[in-house]
Amino acid sequence: MEMVNDIAIQVGMILFTVLMFLYMNDVPRKITDKIRLRLNRANLAAKRHFVHGAQLLAQARSPNTPSSKVLSLAKTAAEEADKALSLDPKDAASHILKALALDLQGFRTSALDSFDAALSPLAVKSLSDDERSDALIKRAQLKIGLDKAGRVDSAVADLVEAVRVGSENYMAYSLLGECYETKEMKEEATKAYQEAVRIQPDSSLARDALDRLISR
Repeated sequence: MEMVNDIAIQVGMILFTVLMFLYMNDVPRKITDKIRLRLNRANLAAKRHFVHGAQLLAQARSPNTPSSKVLSLAKTAAEEADKALSLDPKDAASHILKALALDLQGFRTSALDSFDAALSPLAVKSLSDDERSDALIKRAQLKIGLDKAGRVDSAVADLVEAVRVGSENYMAYSLLGECYETKEMKEEATKAYQEAVRIQPDSSLARDALDRLISR
């Protein structure tokens, strides 16, 4: 028993000596600084890939870009987003960039997966309320476009949340009205279209939908 106690005491003294050596030589701070430097470099590299990808996507979506180059630019934009995500997988903006690039290529299901990643608990923290609202609206648009069973209810949930967390957005209310109309919820659809018209009075789309509902 005494031998065990002696060994424990010796181990404790060795650990104390090692910790004191590290402290005296400022090793913890040096290690922390190295880790921080590596993270900063990774973040900078991720941002460079994101900016490049965003520029490519903007070029792909420009009306001045020849249609023959659109898919190639969108594909490269998605690749830049992947490079950014390999360095910073929790960056919601890069997930959104990838989603938009994939959608432009016609890969809607994959684009939806990327929006899901952007709005996941780990990534969504990097978005402001308005950015989160915008991402929710875009995801809802994709769900509506896929036109599969259960997608409308899911799109409604996204749009309701978008309205709750973000600034007043015409598109959110207009899409919400469209979803409620599809679900034959006339009262809710009417209220949504009314909000859309209030926010954007010159919207013929929302106003025509509202007139159509009222005339029924």
